[in-house]
Amino acid sequence: MLRRYANLLIMSKEQFPILTKRHSLSHMLAAAVLEVCPEAKLGIGPAIEEGFYYDFLLPDSFKLSPEVIEDIEKRAKGLTRQDFPFTVEEKQFEEARRMFAAQPFKLELIRDLEAAGNPSVLTYRSGPFTDLCRGPHVENVRSLRDVAWKIDRVSGAYWKGDSTRPMLQRIYALAFASPNELADFEHRREEAAKRDHRKLGTDLELFTFSDLVGKGLPLMLPKGATLFRTIERFVVDEELRRGYLHVKTPHLAKRQMYEVSGHWQLYKDGMYPPMDVGGEELMLRPMACPHHFMIYKDKPRSYRELPMRIAEVASQFRREQSGELTGLVRVMYFNLADAHIVCRPDQLEAEFKSVLELIVFCAKCFGIESVMSYRASLRDDVKAKYVDNPQMWEMGESILLKIIKELNLPYEEGKGHAAFYGPKLDVQMKNVLGKEETIFTVQIDFCMPDRFDMTYIDSTGAKQRPVIIHRSSVGCLERIIAFMIEYYGGAFPLWLSPVQVSALTVTDAQDNYARTVLTMLRERGLRCEADFRNETIGKKIREARLQRIPYLLVLGPKEVQNNTVTIRNRDTGEQSVLSPAELAEKLSAEVKSYAPKLGI
Repeated sequence: MLRRYANLLIMSKEQFPILTKRHSLSHMLAAAVLEVCPEAKLGIGPAIEEGFYYDFLLPDSFKLSPEVIEDIEKRAKGLTRQDFPFTVEEKQFEEARRMFAAQPFKLELIRDLEAAGNPSVLTYRSGPFTDLCRGPHVENVRSLRDVAWKIDRVSGAYWKGDSTRPMLQRIYALAFASPNELADFEHRREEAAKRDHRKLGTDLELFTFSDLVGKGLPLMLPKGATLFRTIERFVVDEELRRGYLHVKTPHLAKRQMYEVSGHWQLYKDGMYPPMDVGGEELMLRPMACPHHFMIYKDKPRSYRELPMRIAEVASQFRREQSGELTGLVRVMYFNLADAHIVCRPDQLEAEFKSVLELIVFCAKCFGIESVMSYRASLRDDVKAKYVDNPQMWEMGESILLKIIKELNLPYEEGKGHAAFYGPKLDVQMKNVLGKEETIFTVQIDFCMPDRFDMTYIDSTGAKQRPVIIHRSSVGCLERIIAFMIEYYGGAFPLWLSPVQVSALTVTDAQDNYARTVLTMLRERGLRCEADFRNETIGKKIREARLQRIPYLLVLGPKEVQNNTVTIRNRDTGEQSVLSPAELAEKLSAEVKSYAPKLGI
């Protein structure tokens, strides 16, 4: 084991990825903190995507003031100007415990490593500082001098993410290969802050939260509910057109059902506790798949009935840690555009392909195909992690890769990311910072048909096991709304906008004409409002633009006299003069086309 890590130390600095340098810098940060606060207790200090962090338990009397943070950063950067090698050493457990006798969190990690069956532990020494660490690190701290880095912020973090454990101080730092990369990241982050869905959701009156309702439980305001409903109708209508059977199932189920599925055994920490109702233990559901399986099992099924595509915009409940809740992205209650396709093995390829075609279609309608990519999540060599069915695994993985290539989708392979019951396709989307996040998955399932004894009668009259595809067309509606807010900066395409047209009158003499025009537009299914306030037209335009309304109708005496409207494009500021009938026709066509840009 020591040799495997030691080999990394002889690489040149050009061979080390930035993650290795970030990890090495976290040791410099820890050493600097111990210089200014020798009583500090060390947690962990990993590299992360934009830099690194280190966790510390600090005395109550020691405050991380701006002045102290500046001093810590100065000391850490001073350490990188030294000529200390990073030296790796293998330690037996007793020796390691003596080395870290004053560090309780390190002692706990040593116990964890020993309990996991490791024969020994590794330490890394750089100058006077030694840390329990598995590495790898740079060869010498001097190779960190060219890294552009700075302490970014301080936050609280529970030890091991457990709210019953001590709260530590987490010092975050940004670290990039060059000053230009650091400056570019900070600029992108500033721009991203302007698009933060939590801020825009408030500014645009889309959603809110209430302490009395509870954390992670969003309240959709009228405009947000309109956006939610628009996406829901789009999904349901498109899936019905493609042969899905939309159902409605309860938010509750008996605990026994989740024991059969295995979710209770594997994920009960993320589920709400059972409620005793009339002697039965009922639970808020964390997923809808078992409900859909019960619909399939409602009666015997013939091979002629397959594929059976059972779909639902299903409300689901997950028990998240309060520190992990983030606006609409991570909540305690959400609605998933969920579906489970029960099919014969010989239908798997065609059904998987049709699922991907649906996902690509939805992405194009939302205008996000350019920031989406795909990960083929496959098995690794650890057989104990997966259902033991080599033939089905081979078929599932080969079909998944074949279809991705046929559709020419950008993808990468993710060995070891498969679900325990089958391979899956993770649909990734870049957020406003360019970071990839999984927005939903498509999974091939060989396991649940066995667990729930799901069968169909084949052409010979024999019982056979079906295969299941778990899929979502647009994922969690709350999450896709958050992504759409940030991606478009609140300036949605016409078809998605909660308010599509606002009529602004110059004086109250045009109010009745405005009502007539809006009635015509509403009859075509367009979402409209009017501003009849006794304000200047300039103020009305400015305030409507802040609400990102796609089209503004400016109505004055001339428009009334000529039976026309002056329409102003939100994105270009250009104005056109149309008749109300021409306007209704053009807007209806733009909505039906799911155009990502305004067309008038």
